[in-house]
Amino acid sequence: MNKRPNSFQKLLHRFAMLKPVSLFLANSLHYLDSATFKLTKGKYGFAEIVGLPMVEVTTIGAKSGQPRAMPLAAYKDGEKFVLIGSNFGRKPNPGWYYNLSANPNCTVHVNGQTHEYVARELSGEEREKYWQLAVSYYAGYEKYKQRASHRRIPVMLLERVK
Repeated sequence: MNKRPNSFQKLLHRFAMLKPVSLFLANSLHYLDSATFKLTKGKYGFAEIVGLPMVEVTTIGAKSGQPRAMPLAAYKDGEKFVLIGSNFGRKPNPGWYYNLSANPNCTVHVNGQTHEYVARELSGEEREKYWQLAVSYYAGYEKYKQRASHRRIPVMLLERVK
């Protein structure tokens, strides 16, 4: 299971939830995470400093058909990963969501290892279970849910291909 954020990290979460801060992070955090992943050979993402477990997910672009790698917060449940399509509470769903919806096959790079996964969008009780798991790590998802009240934030489960 993921390591839970400590008190200091939770304080940083409260700062990150502020609308101007989350808008800044929405446009810049993936660059910091990508650079950190490269520097650490895929072992760490920048957002892990604040206690968010990170992976790099490579999808196939829904429109381009080209591989697209994106660092994402991912919550582990056994061999499964949960992704929350909050997009920091902005209006659209994140691009990776559309890529996984069009082609659910993806690779996950974590702790220096890469494995194949298949994504599926969750609904009902299963969605709620994993939503609560993510919120237990980062309460900001509830704030993003309010900001994005015009859409249902997608919760995607990545299951490893055997």
